[in-house]
Amino acid sequence: MYVERGNPPGEATSQERREAQQSDHRILGHVVRCDGARAVLAAFAADDSIDDPAERWTVGRMISINLGSTRTVGLVYGVGKPGHEWKAGELNPIEVEVELVGEVRDSALSSAPPVFDRGITCYPHVGAHAHRIRARDLEAVYDLAGRRGVTIGHLSQDEEIAANIAIEDTLSRHFAVVGTTGVGKSTAVSLLMRKAIAACPDLRVLILDPHNEFAASLPEHSVRIDSSTLDLPFWMFRLEEFAEVLFRGRETIPEEMDLLRDLIPLARTIYRHGGSHVRRGADTITADTPVPYRIADLLKQIDDRIGLLEGKTDRPALKSLRVRIEQIAADPRYRFMFNSRLIEDTIHQTIGAIFRVPHGGRPVTCFEMAGLPSEVVNAVCSVLARLAFDLALWSEGQLKLLVMCEEAHRYMPANSRQGFAPTREALARIAKEGRKYGCFLGIVTQRPGELDPTILSQCSTVFAMRLANEQDKAIIRSAISDSSASSLSFLSSMGQREAIAFGEGVATTMRLKFEKLDRSLLPGQQRGGSDPTAAEPGRDVDLAAIVNRLRAGSAQQTLSPETSLMFAEPADVTSQPGDPDYRRPSSLLRRPVIEEPEQRYGLKPTTFGVRPHNG
Repeated sequence: MYVERGNPPGEATSQERREAQQSDHRILGHVVRCDGARAVLAAFAADDSIDDPAERWTVGRMISINLGSTRTVGLVYGVGKPGHEWKAGELNPIEVEVELVGEVRDSALSSAPPVFDRGITCYPHVGAHAHRIRARDLEAVYDLAGRRGVTIGHLSQDEEIAANIAIEDTLSRHFAVVGTTGVGKSTAVSLLMRKAIAACPDLRVLILDPHNEFAASLPEHSVRIDSSTLDLPFWMFRLEEFAEVLFRGRETIPEEMDLLRDLIPLARTIYRHGGSHVRRGADTITADTPVPYRIADLLKQIDDRIGLLEGKTDRPALKSLRVRIEQIAADPRYRFMFNSRLIEDTIHQTIGAIFRVPHGGRPVTCFEMAGLPSEVVNAVCSVLARLAFDLALWSEGQLKLLVMCEEAHRYMPANSRQGFAPTREALARIAKEGRKYGCFLGIVTQRPGELDPTILSQCSTVFAMRLANEQDKAIIRSAISDSSASSLSFLSSMGQREAIAFGEGVATTMRLKFEKLDRSLLPGQQRGGSDPTAAEPGRDVDLAAIVNRLRAGSAQQTLSPETSLMFAEPADVTSQPGDPDYRRPSSLLRRPVIEEPEQRYGLKPTTFGVRPHNG
């Protein structure tokens, strides 16, 4: 293909890439133009019958330009023929466009490997020889220079060379995995989690999993928390988070918010002091202080305000607020907040279970959100992200936490008027300050263009998989350094499990292919057993079974008597309203209202208003 004319001087270093029978005549191109970031090479191309496939100038290939003591490394991003004419059976002159990546220099010791530097001290001159990069130099380009690395796959240019990332820099400075649907983002995240856990055994990982898929891919490392096992008491919510749940994601009413801001601290104070009278201002409890309180105490404060003669103007807002609180506390979907029959300070157990302290050999928590009401997901994510940062902050570096956000554009949209502001602020705080305290952030999204650019800019390492949307590619292009911008021209055509990695976690911009996971460990695989609603060949879909599962999933009818005190009972399925013989059985009539407030809200009468004592 590129037949060298004459006998130009070769390189001082050995060309171990050549086989013994290979000719001494190098297959070369020559520099004909160069600026500060790019160069153009003049070379020759021939027919496939004449050309050596290993030496073709193709897009995506790494090349080196010999300058004597150093070799400039470049990436081929464009190949063309002047005049667009092709002559069969002859050598055709072509132009090769190269982006300059850095330079490789040999060590003083002949036995030491060459050293790569991203900067360029000596630019190629016109006429300099260019050729396919040697394997030894290619290894130097992607060497981590002493940083602790883990292997996550191999280079796309050379399957014999491992693709390594500096795991500590990748985690501590935050990272992002972006790519369109179906390219293997979740599989790549599972692989990265396995590598991170193996390299950092003390790391705790919280995965915000909207599709309930990661627990199956990390069975030996993870625990699952879903809508039926989550225990996150309402008193751990800050005022804005509690209001998000109370108003079901709709816009809050200022008058009712002002009342909550005044009454919740009183309810917290009553619990802390066992119901005794406390002078206003004697304590520093606010609506956001994580001190337990009882819904019964909050409602009692509302009733007292309604009965005040001077509070006539507030009565409509007070009555509306009371109805909201009673409805939300009685809704089965919110039992993870109001499930406890005895309100007590369980913050240690709650935080320990969610953030795996101690982890007991399972440092990963998969928080499965598919069963949670959509209006409560934002508030719960805000609580968890806030707790993660606070735990890392007050542990003084003893606790290392990684918060993985799958479908991150849901929680941190680019439009500030969308999403939930406290969730955005909690995750932004981790992105901006978490590295100092040991709280790290991982972002996974298929739409980086819809993600808050402030959050994405804090991710120092990015794994960009196949992207087709121009807006998404523009966002990634703005995050990569100018010296590697041409690498992103491959984003639209990359294969499965393939990514372009750039940032602090890699030595230089790297096109890699992730390791292949066992099929049983792929995210989203069924977790054992057979699916009763799965269709078999020749069998119709069982619609009745699907509807029964739908109702059971939303109403959660399989509850113990202790947890079903405030929950609605199942309806009679033998006849439905509107049928001629429909008659609701007396056993399904509403239970009589219990007037004792402590029993209505799951409190023991003997402990209501009494300060708990530590045994």
